[in-house]
Amino acid sequence: MKRVAVTGLGAITPLGNSVAEFWEGIVGGKSGAGPLTKFDASKFKTRFACEVKGFNGEDYIEKKELKKYDLYTQYAIAATEEALRDAGIDFAAMSAEERYDVGVIWATGNGGIGTFEEQLKEFHSGDGTPRFNPYFIPKMIVDIAAGVLSIRYGLHGPNYATVSACASSNSAIIAAADTIRMGKATIMVTGGSEAALTPSSIGGFGAAQALSKNNDNPQSASRPFDKSRDGFVAGEGAGSIILEEWDHAVARGAKIYAELIGGGMAADAYHLTGTPADGLGAILGMKRALKEAGISPDEVAAAGYVNAHATSTPLGDIGELTGIATVFEGNDITVTATKSMTGHLLGAAGAVESIISILSLRDGIIPGTINTEVANLDERIPANAKLVIGASQKADLKYVLNNTFGFGGHTASSLFKKVL
Repeated sequence: MKRVAVTGLGAITPLGNSVAEFWEGIVGGKSGAGPLTKFDASKFKTRFACEVKGFNGEDYIEKKELKKYDLYTQYAIAATEEALRDAGIDFAAMSAEERYDVGVIWATGNGGIGTFEEQLKEFHSGDGTPRFNPYFIPKMIVDIAAGVLSIRYGLHGPNYATVSACASSNSAIIAAADTIRMGKATIMVTGGSEAALTPSSIGGFGAAQALSKNNDNPQSASRPFDKSRDGFVAGEGAGSIILEEWDHAVARGAKIYAELIGGGMAADAYHLTGTPADGLGAILGMKRALKEAGISPDEVAAAGYVNAHATSTPLGDIGELTGIATVFEGNDITVTATKSMTGHLLGAAGAVESIISILSLRDGIIPGTINTEVANLDERIPANAKLVIGASQKADLKYVLNNTFGFGGHTASSLFKKVL
């Protein structure tokens, strides 16, 4: 099977609208949470989120084109522009035949939910006569960001969207890597974007008892593994990753951040929104990623860590840690939870957290879990799960295993290896 190199990164996040700014915030233990400004949330039980700040679509897209794209697609374009620059790829300089072998697999959990809400409000505020925007459907559908990226750059390789709720972009990255391994593409643009900080999304997650209600202290509301945690903090943004067939990357002299050596997907087949106490789906996903890579749990435990999904929900965090403890039974395994800083970017979470994992390998840094108090840790945490709490730590890293899970029981785990 062909090897898969990571050659470019791009990010639009609550901690910054570039990879450098984002990574600085992560290493510095910064929280991206604050009061909701995208709509009047005064009557909602949750009135805060991790919003993207200072984003202007016109910095990336011609003004006349902006009206065609929902915010989630704008985020996808912006992050991918940075990732391509970072990778040193100029598709305009490639022949059409070369671009036949470049594909896009892009993820989202909610697609153009903002566009959907706006159009229905306009319809119901009128006289009932259908007056829908001609761009309504193409702005809203979940595959359109993948399509827009292929159109923008003239890419003719495999092109589709993955939707597995909050596991969506990790699923996309794994699928993109598989496409390269099977020889169906030389370069894949992959990742995910989400712009779901809308009344229906916040209201719906709130009704499902999934969101934190810590309105008085939004910056410290996301506190994975802490006994006082009361739900996740919703976020938005995008992460774009350029994956490339290893020999192709080497031949063009590309900078290689890391190698994606394994990906595992599974279903816990348990509940619409809940996770099983034994972490079965997580166990299967992690084991499959390790098996594909040909790496033992002992090797990851000795020179790596797990970037946990850990959204700060009472049941989900413990179910995942139980699964991690089972996979790494007999070893102490380092675990951290970066959603404590970014909030939960839903369908974009896996991509943004993959970027964190990749930069961890590059710089030898394990980001700490902020807001969680050592003195207030959940007593159910397994003994072999060694949590990184507080400040980031320097470490001699070789592997990072990145977990993401989604409503419906979807699980996805990706394993990255340092370039030695």
